[in-house]
Amino acid sequence: MDALREIANLLIQTFFNLYILALLLRLLLQLSKADFYNPISQFMVKVTQPVVAPTRRMIPSVGRIDSATLVIVLLLQMLATTALVLIQGYPIPNPVSLAIWGVLGTLGMVINIYFVAIIASIILSWVAPGSYNPTILLLHQLTEPVMAPFRKLLPSMGGLDLSPIFVFLAINIFQIILNNLAVYARLPAAYVIGI
Repeated sequence: MDALREIANLLIQTFFNLYILALLLRLLLQLSKADFYNPISQFMVKVTQPVVAPTRRMIPSVGRIDSATLVIVLLLQMLATTALVLIQGYPIPNPVSLAIWGVLGTLGMVINIYFVAIIASIILSWVAPGSYNPTILLLHQLTEPVMAPFRKLLPSMGGLDLSPIFVFLAINIFQIILNNLAVYARLPAAYVIGI
């Protein structure tokens, strides 16, 4: 019976992680004004459009933030956490706890997206400098709004970019804060998607 529980946990986490990742990438690419016609951007839109389009009719955007996508991400986080808790045989948590856990899971996933994206862009800048691959261009467009403020603060180092070090330091600080908030909110770490 424990094997079935573990398999169910794996399948639920994998499915929800992948779909929430697609939704968050769509949201972050919109916020960073990435190329809409990039094949990866188009893929994210096609995968998420069946869920986002009907929700947009009920929930309008607020400024540049796609509120419908954000609400869907939070609801999916809450649904995934509920499913994982129920599989373990625990009662359904109260809606306030689920909402807090959904926000923490979403923030954790956004931090993880930027962490991986910045590492990938650093590695690709070494391996394929000056390349015009759609993935490399999209990674640059996604990470540049996060990297630019740190680049402005640092003096020119003769072609050496130290801003990723400070971005990773900021990411680690946010992860520490997020983990402490999760402990404070009594979030069962094994059941949250994204942290």
